[in-house]
Amino acid sequence: MAVLSSRFTSKTLDLAMSFQVIIPQEFKEPLPVLYLLHGLSDDDHSWLDNTALVRYASDMQLVIVMPQVHRSFYTDMVEGGAYWTFLTEELPDLVARWLPISLEKNKTFVAGLSMGGYGALKWGLNYPEKFAGIASLSGATDLVTMWKDDANRDLEFKRLFGSIEKLQGSTNDLSYLIDQIKGQANIPEILQICGTEDFLYDYNLNFSKKLLELGFNYSWVEEKGTHDWVFWDQQIQTVLDWISKKITN
Repeated sequence: MAVLSSRFTSKTLDLAMSFQVIIPQEFKEPLPVLYLLHGLSDDDHSWLDNTALVRYASDMQLVIVMPQVHRSFYTDMVEGGAYWTFLTEELPDLVARWLPISLEKNKTFVAGLSMGGYGALKWGLNYPEKFAGIASLSGATDLVTMWKDDANRDLEFKRLFGSIEKLQGSTNDLSYLIDQIKGQANIPEILQICGTEDFLYDYNLNFSKKLLELGFNYSWVEEKGTHDWVFWDQQIQTVLDWISKKITN
């Protein structure tokens, strides 16, 4: 596998931005693609720096794209940049023009950890026609309750979403999204993973119960572990195995 780095000026954000890419050195195009999203305190290098992702993907015919989105929660911020527009419009256009990827739904996947797990679910649920699968590792699945539970989030979340009232029942609210799209025929399969000692475990367990109640095609994986790279290094292998089965069928 080769690792490529791209730096460019985002027209959406008017910022110097970057993304990292893992790509087979020999391939028959077009290739399946995984958009792999980082967590709150991370960046586009974090998956490469903290896991053996390159080695785990070495036998796969898969492009992995890891974008930088700062602390944006993959959102068009109330006070800040339009990171959601960047992620869902500008980034895929650049990737499609610069890399030999497939644009087919059944060859396109999104995954992420923590804030990135939220971003993956949000992207896949808002645009179900674009993705074959969504994987969330230790995802922030209930921002409304998290905000209510922790007043320390108030300043940052206000800059992101404005208020709890504006967040709840919006396209930034995962519970609202699954209620809106339940029963649709084209919803991606969801893989949800969380460690049993993770501070987000209860939020994830509750979200998985909602997915079950609403009849989503999803898998729930819980293992001993906390909110750290030891767990994510293990579980990204689960995600890649899951994707591998889908792209080889």
